[in-house]
Amino acid sequence: MALTPAGGLRLHTQRLPGHGGGPRSDAPTVVFLHGLVMDNLSSFYCTLAGPVSRAGHEVLLYDQRGHGRSDRPPSGYDRDSSVADLLALLGSLGLDRRPVHLVGNSYGGALALHTALVRPDLVASVVLIDSHLTGDWIEDMTDTLSVAALGLEHSPLAGQLAVIGHRKEAKLTAAADALLNHTTLIEDIAAGTPFTSRDFARLHRPVLAVYGEHSELLPGARELAAFAPDCELCVLPGVGHTVLNEATEALCDALLGRLGIPAGAVAR
Repeated sequence: MALTPAGGLRLHTQRLPGHGGGPRSDAPTVVFLHGLVMDNLSSFYCTLAGPVSRAGHEVLLYDQRGHGRSDRPPSGYDRDSSVADLLALLGSLGLDRRPVHLVGNSYGGALALHTALVRPDLVASVVLIDSHLTGDWIEDMTDTLSVAALGLEHSPLAGQLAVIGHRKEAKLTAAADALLNHTTLIEDIAAGTPFTSRDFARLHRPVLAVYGEHSELLPGARELAAFAPDCELCVLPGVGHTVLNEATEALCDALLGRLGIPAGAVAR
């Protein structure tokens, strides 16, 4: 793991080489984009990154600005700035010479889709994992984050967790408080706009959308599938928004299939 310079920030990164008899030596890099606040690169490291690496694709994981071990500037949490961070990181690592596959979970999927719209030349394909796309999700997310911020402001919870030995939980709680109450993240999210059918129609890269059948975000995925020129919608039974953690095997099969790897060809 390393702190990589990217557009004035240092982003915490992890790279895994492609190995294990993958499809070809020049297979595109797969870049994973995590969700907001309590999420970081570890959510992919323990689920999808290993199988993708063993399938022959180089993997790039990174903590987005303000998350994990990356720098936490006071502002710049809008979609355009987050995409600029990604592009700067790819350039810093020399991965901007050819398109990459983008895999985004939850809000990370919105960033992946936005990247495909503004810089399609750098995107080979997009995989969305129960991602926020249409409807009232921005208002709903802003409300949820605001409630969480109020609950954490001046709360002694982080210190109490540290005292009883729960250091990891204490660190996550303190980081969430710093991100929600001492940056413009909530304001930047609130200023955004949902994607529209016109946006979906402008997508010129293949898209795989993997959603839980009980997810409240599924209507947006159905709209995406209806308007995007090349979109496959995969609905996994029995799960909601927590596809990554509760349906990991089925999700992994769908992802590897999109990358051209037959089911069962890669050890988990």
